[in-house]
Amino acid sequence: MSITTLAPTPLWQHFSDLNSVPRPSKKEQRVIRFIEEYAQKLGLEHSTDATGNVLVKKPASPGREKQPPVALQSHLDMVCQKNQGTDFDFDSQGIRMLLEGDWVRADGTTLGADNGIGVAAIMAILAANDLVHPPLEALFTIDEETGMTGARGLAGGLLQAHVMLNLDSEDDCELYIGCAGGLDVQAACSYAETEISEDHEFLSLRLTGLTGGHSGMDIHKGRANANKLMNRFLYAATLKFGLRIASIDGGGLRNAIPRESTAVVAIARKRLEEFQAYVAEEASHYAKEHQTTDPECTLRCEPAAGRPKVMDREFQTKLLCTVYTVNNGIYRMSPDVPGLVQTSNNLARLLVQDGKFSLACLTRGSVDSEKMDLATSLRCSLEMMGAEVTFAGGYPGWTPRPEAGIVKLMSGIYRELFSSEPKVTACHAGLECGILGGNYPDMEMISFGPNIHGAHSPDEKVQVSSVQKFWKLLTATLARL
Repeated sequence: MSITTLAPTPLWQHFSDLNSVPRPSKKEQRVIRFIEEYAQKLGLEHSTDATGNVLVKKPASPGREKQPPVALQSHLDMVCQKNQGTDFDFDSQGIRMLLEGDWVRADGTTLGADNGIGVAAIMAILAANDLVHPPLEALFTIDEETGMTGARGLAGGLLQAHVMLNLDSEDDCELYIGCAGGLDVQAACSYAETEISEDHEFLSLRLTGLTGGHSGMDIHKGRANANKLMNRFLYAATLKFGLRIASIDGGGLRNAIPRESTAVVAIARKRLEEFQAYVAEEASHYAKEHQTTDPECTLRCEPAAGRPKVMDREFQTKLLCTVYTVNNGIYRMSPDVPGLVQTSNNLARLLVQDGKFSLACLTRGSVDSEKMDLATSLRCSLEMMGAEVTFAGGYPGWTPRPEAGIVKLMSGIYRELFSSEPKVTACHAGLECGILGGNYPDMEMISFGPNIHGAHSPDEKVQVSSVQKFWKLLTATLARL
């Protein structure tokens, strides 16, 4: 069966069309044109602001003209991650999609269901002639995944709606009414390098196969962080073997749990066999520790090309000790909302080579003061090693309003449609609602979506039957607003 023949057919057809358009964060020019041309084809009023957000307006269905407008909102960009060995260029190629039973995934890359399913659903609604709905304001934002600059740049007064449906959630049993804010913590410095004697061999250590995932939605699942696990090995191996480090390259995107790390190291030739046996021994420990969360975890060493310089001993010691102390994962659970992570940190990126050190974290928190407390603790650790630390890209959380009319309405519709109670909750991910609410403080907002697993990783997949459930809830809600 083709993906474009799945139900609801218009949604899946639009998702397929959307996924043929490259749309990495900060490179959305082509997908912006794609939406503009789509609106023009439908004959709908549309505009693009200076930031790149696209607003499309659709008149109400017959008989609903006097209803206040409702905003539908999703973001156009996607996280670009691929498996090691996957030959794919996100800047020029469309996503290769595969249907496996009740799930759609990509061939070795992220799928873009986050937030492509939301975008495709809005496109389907804009084109539909058989749906009941009030006047619609379809807002397609940009750059959600790497700074939410689209939402930041949206001017007040552009939207007339008093209710917004954000279609950027990943569990079809949940209605989100709040989310965490975030802050980028970045560190950098220079260090001295030195030559290593000829009686040393250079090896490449490769830590691969970790599960990774969304650094907000998956942070509570106990998955290994490649940067922390590689540092653990390097610290212990330095004590045991006098290891010298030439470079470390781990992780990638700020909002993805790191899945891989590579380090080039020098080991005394006389201890080479002992070291190789130690790598295998530690690899077995890591595999056992993480067999549930990261069953494909592997650590290997192989000969490295060339004879690069290594970092001086003093800096190497400071580096390994500092990274060991950097908080990663859950910092505090919410004392008020059962099961909700309140504050966390993701050590997302570590690059040390050619005399330059850089580190990037994404710190999240529902309580701004506690988020800043965690960020300050990171600053203190990193400044003690001599790094310059900056805070950037901060965005606010979204304060829950459980008494809002849209929350009560959708909870009731959910019960009617599915004969079960929705989970009305907040999430630890960052949603644009918090930022948009700054310019539209009176607007009621709610976020929902289908089941999407493995977002921000090449394991990302979306459930077909859940998309059908999501579509049913979305269209029923529009008919009642």
